[in-house]
Amino acid sequence: MSASSLPSRSPGTSHGPGKPHDVVVIGSGFGGLFATKALADAPVRVTVVDGTATHLFQPLLYQVATGVLSVGEIAPAARDVLRQQRNARVLLGVVTEIDVANRVVVSSSPLGETRTSYDSLIVAAGAGQSYFGNDRFADHAPGLKSIDDALELRGRIFGAFELAELATDPAARARLTTFVVVGAGPTGVEMAGQLAELAHRSLRGNFRRLDPAQARILLVDPVPKVLPGYPERLQDAAARTLEGLGVELLMGHKVVDVDDDYVDVEDPDGNRTRIDAQTKVWAAGVAASPLGRSLGEQTGAEVDRAGRVVVEPNGSLPGHPEVFVVGDMASRKGVPGVAPAAMQSGRYAAEEILRHLRGEPTGAPFEYHDKGSLATVSRFQAVAKIGPVETSGFAAWLLWLGVHLVYLVGFKNRITTLLHWAVSFVGRGRSERTATWQQVVGRTVLRSRGAEHPTQRAGDVVGS
Repeated sequence: MSASSLPSRSPGTSHGPGKPHDVVVIGSGFGGLFATKALADAPVRVTVVDGTATHLFQPLLYQVATGVLSVGEIAPAARDVLRQQRNARVLLGVVTEIDVANRVVVSSSPLGETRTSYDSLIVAAGAGQSYFGNDRFADHAPGLKSIDDALELRGRIFGAFELAELATDPAARARLTTFVVVGAGPTGVEMAGQLAELAHRSLRGNFRRLDPAQARILLVDPVPKVLPGYPERLQDAAARTLEGLGVELLMGHKVVDVDDDYVDVEDPDGNRTRIDAQTKVWAAGVAASPLGRSLGEQTGAEVDRAGRVVVEPNGSLPGHPEVFVVGDMASRKGVPGVAPAAMQSGRYAAEEILRHLRGEPTGAPFEYHDKGSLATVSRFQAVAKIGPVETSGFAAWLLWLGVHLVYLVGFKNRITTLLHWAVSFVGRGRSERTATWQQVVGRTVLRSRGAEHPTQRAGDVVGS
């Protein structure tokens, strides 16, 4: 079906002559933001609906969790990013329903329900953490998909060292300073490496009774090697770097149970081992926004196991050429769930809308251009595959720094991030270590034990 066959009016709305085409974008991540910016000079009105109204640079959440960066550096306000784009507005709200038949997006906020009509819709709601059917694990092992996740983990990580300084029982101290990272993809590898740097380098000399270097960091995954999908040479280089930092690699092990104070893992032979650990990080598996399944139920579109919608070659919803699904929510063969793919598919969706407005037919099928793969392992150490080039070590780390600086939104954020990296990587400091009491002990512990600090309430600050 050609784009010119798209209706230019939403049922229930009254567009008079000369009225602009209404585009609603759900989500202000990479896909949503790049789609919105691609429509800057178009005769359209763009409404961005997002539950936090921020543009989150998700790949750097682990640096917020380990005290390297602040939230503001990786999550600027979306309305500030788009302040000069006069045809765009931002609405705070969690999308609860997409009424495809009537072309209405329903969102919820503390002030109630908002209904926003559209002529074209771009769904870029992203993905959350998947616990593979064990959702109760989430209370004990937060993921790294949101600002809330990163801040809670930051409190748990630094709080674990604070509580270990107080502990008099050696077993309790060992449990408090044992950190288990589940998932050996880029996020898990980066998190484990930063935890090792934190314990062995950044916190050195901060405590009087505790030696942070005695902390254990374990990386667990059923796959045989770290960084699945990377070339074997880079997998081996990353593993050597992690082991050199003291990270224990439990490859070929799967997590079978998680609770407040332990993780149970199973080896390939079915033998179970209990690891006493206070702090767990879940970096394994993703699940698309529930909006994907909702779209599938309404339209009959196929939805894969991860909740992603199988889209047409141009990214539109089958049978609904006015609806585009981009980024982590779209299931496309050969297109990974990474930030560059979200950016490219978001821009492509905007171009399809522009082609429709010009009366042109649908463009060539979306084609993902692989910009390469990068993962930092520790200070001055990374792995990179750019086209046929595979490299590791300091050169790859410099490349990683440059690419991430380019993708950060805003000149000020790039400068402050660079300064924080200098403090943390050239020096030993971690300037973002503030945590609330609630974050230190964990929300689950507070709920289950009915506990608050005897002299400090949950909103007060502890830590340095």
